[in-house]
Amino acid sequence: MNNVTKQSAFWLSLAICLTPFITSPTALVIGFLLASLGLVPVQFNLAKVTKKLLAYSIVGLGFGINFDQALAVTSDGIGLIIATIVGTLALGWAVTKWIGLNRKAGYLISAGTAICGGSAIAAVSPAIKADDEQIGLALATVFVLNSIALFVFPVIGHALNLDQHTFGTWAAIAIHDTSSVVGAASAYGEEALTTATTLKLARALWIIPVALFSAFLFRSDSKKITVPYFILFYCVAIAVSDLIPSFDWLFQGIFDVSKRALVVCLFLIGCGISVEKLKAAGPKPLMFGVSLWVIISTTSLAWLTLF
Repeated sequence: MNNVTKQSAFWLSLAICLTPFITSPTALVIGFLLASLGLVPVQFNLAKVTKKLLAYSIVGLGFGINFDQALAVTSDGIGLIIATIVGTLALGWAVTKWIGLNRKAGYLISAGTAICGGSAIAAVSPAIKADDEQIGLALATVFVLNSIALFVFPVIGHALNLDQHTFGTWAAIAIHDTSSVVGAASAYGEEALTTATTLKLARALWIIPVALFSAFLFRSDSKKITVPYFILFYCVAIAVSDLIPSFDWLFQGIFDVSKRALVVCLFLIGCGISVEKLKAAGPKPLMFGVSLWVIISTTSLAWLTLF
């Protein structure tokens, strides 16, 4: 297949991902299909472009966080939030080492499970200098589980007769991505949706300390810590949007563009993985993600219903 055909297929797919009809999981799949069919131009340095665009996207997402609201929810459930985040990361670290999974891929899956799915993986990956294959494996695992949770959680909630508040809290803790949290909670009820969305927003603030800790944890052998500066700009974006509410229309626009840029990032990441790479990785990443997700889901549900 000639290079012109490859470039045409690549740029057309990229343009489609810029439309509002393509979601993050779909963009990842489109990129994966292009890579598997050999339609990704080899002259493009996708890894370099992806890392920069990921950083810019995360900074832009900071303009969409209501700091006061997120802080209020964080203070109300600070114990549960810290316990689930720290517990998930610690458990993930131990299990990753035990089963012999790639350390960075396992850590990214753990971070996505602990905080907010794809957004957390996107934020942490530059801090630990993960490559496209590791990022792609983590995202693919998280997106598969997200799709399952979207349908399974409301069924479990109704079967156990969970009240709206309890279900919303559980969904925010145990479902990875915000989009799936919103989808599952909205199917359950209005109060569940409000609770889940607000709590998930609060958990997003924890991207900041987790990314900084991750940079320290994965520092090079020279013991030099690479400061993920985009996280600092993420904090600035949150502060600016909170201090200048009169420009909310502008901040919302930046937030919307950043969400679409994140979709493009996932398309580019998908272009870096293929069937051969997934076969080489084996079933461990998915098994690890499922195990970690089941443990967090059951323990958090038990805590919410029994205490």
